[in-house]
Amino acid sequence: MKMNQRMRSGFTLVELLVVIVIIAALAGLTAPMVIRQRKKADQTEAVNNARQIGLAMFEFETAYGSFPDSTTATQVTENTGSQLTLGGTTANDYFRQLIAAEISSSEAMFYAKTAFSKKPDNVFNTSENALAPGEVGFGYIMNSNLGFSTAGNPARPIVVAPLAFPFQTGQFDLELYDAKAVVLRIDNSVQSIPILRQSKLAQLGGGKNLLQTGDDTVWGTDATPQIVNPQAKQ
Repeated sequence: MKMNQRMRSGFTLVELLVVIVIIAALAGLTAPMVIRQRKKADQTEAVNNARQIGLAMFEFETAYGSFPDSTTATQVTENTGSQLTLGGTTANDYFRQLIAAEISSSEAMFYAKTAFSKKPDNVFNTSENALAPGEVGFGYIMNSNLGFSTAGNPARPIVVAPLAFPFQTGQFDLELYDAKAVVLRIDNSVQSIPILRQSKLAQLGGGKNLLQTGDDTVWGTDATPQIVNPQAKQ
């Protein structure tokens, strides 16, 4: 008996629509997972880079007596003859001292993904391109205008990310690391701590916010912590 039925060479319109619906449904299920994995990877990179900054800060303190500030800027210039701009009002300015002091040989560790940062190009032969705007993703915590040191409470934070942008005192970006703030402490431990959704403030524990001072806080009553913001990319 002859078979005169032709084999179909493609999908019918209904079958094609069914396939499209299935693909869309699968994409909807996997997209949140992919986003969470991306956020976790960005957070992990910030944790690793913060730890590298911590090691560099310890080495810097050994040589100059404290973490970077305006006084150490003068000392670094005198000791190294560096032509880089080391004094200023941004985290870029203070972290640049670690490069001028030849403690850091790369800009990579100063990167954390934020709304205002970009991947560093690792070019730092002039003040204009050494930790240029956007190449620092971390905020730097100082004692008013002075650098902290390891002589203080070892639980005190000194480097943090991701700051909210536009910058608001003590506020963090809720979305980037899934409502977590990366915090480097003086003892070189790095933790991811919760960000309060309403205030966008990072919480250290015991109901205390990151910059909160007082007898029962990591700052006590003798410190005036403030976050020095990085320069945003242009």
